[in-house]
Amino acid sequence: MIFAHPYYFLLLLLLIPLIGWYIWKQRKSQASMQIASSDGFKGAPTSYKVYLRHLPFVLRLIALTMVVVVLARPQSTNSWENSVTEGIDIMLTLDISSSMLAEDLKPNRLEAAKDVAAAFIAGRPTDNIGLVVFSGESFTQCPLTTDHAILQNLLKDIKCGMIEDGTAIGHGLATSVSRLKDSQAKSKVIILLTDGTNNRGEIAPVTAAEIAQTFGIRTYTIAVGTIGEAPYPSPYRPGGYINIPVEIDEKTLTQIAQITGGQYFRATNTKALKGIYDEIDQMEKTKISVQTYNKKTEEFMLFALIGLLALLLEALLRYTLLRNIP
Repeated sequence: MIFAHPYYFLLLLLLIPLIGWYIWKQRKSQASMQIASSDGFKGAPTSYKVYLRHLPFVLRLIALTMVVVVLARPQSTNSWENSVTEGIDIMLTLDISSSMLAEDLKPNRLEAAKDVAAAFIAGRPTDNIGLVVFSGESFTQCPLTTDHAILQNLLKDIKCGMIEDGTAIGHGLATSVSRLKDSQAKSKVIILLTDGTNNRGEIAPVTAAEIAQTFGIRTYTIAVGTIGEAPYPSPYRPGGYINIPVEIDEKTLTQIAQITGGQYFRATNTKALKGIYDEIDQMEKTKISVQTYNKKTEEFMLFALIGLLALLLEALLRYTLLRNIP
């Protein structure tokens, strides 16, 4: 048996001052009377109520303890299962700089990249997949996980402007490497998507690629953007557009792929981007051991019943058999 919220057991520490208060109260509440001699009481039988006088308090402690156990959510976990499945560890590394709002891919580069990535994730249910985003800096949006529902939700939340603007390809790649380097999978892959050239960060993209190569991590680089110029929402005229030049450092992206044993792709439209992900999806897969669990049963009912019975019995004794007369 395990507990979903074991930190609730800290509440049991509150029973210590409660017990101390009860002992102090018992000492203060003892009645007394003066008699000349107690010899007449020697040999008098002791009522069973004397031995049971503390039982209501003990029952109350049991009831409180059961409440804490219920809050901690006891669960049975006898359905763990080891299996071998096909899969690899993949980090999606996505550029979220402001230029990703260009609309040469529909509805724009970022949304097209998110939609295609979501379909890619849905098609690989057994893989560990994580997500790193970067612009002027980088951070891990989602670590490696097989819980793709959470991953998909975090992917949907991505938008331009989440972090400082710019294009730190080296930082984005290095962050992904740090997430994959300790992986035990035989096959580790980074899919890096960008629409620009490295202009921020202290880590050069080629340096990050050499680190990835050291850890046996293949990197597939994808450049998104049409040839020439792309329509971009005008910051001066709502609803209007301006044309911005498409500047992609294809040489560096090709180097990154070559150093790590991956491949470079160029996507000039949404259809081409989907085709690239489909091609990557055909990569070799390696067998990995996965521990899955199929069922989790809540076991709080027994403890709740014990607590309720203890509370009812305490009330019954306190106001009937063991009732105190002031």
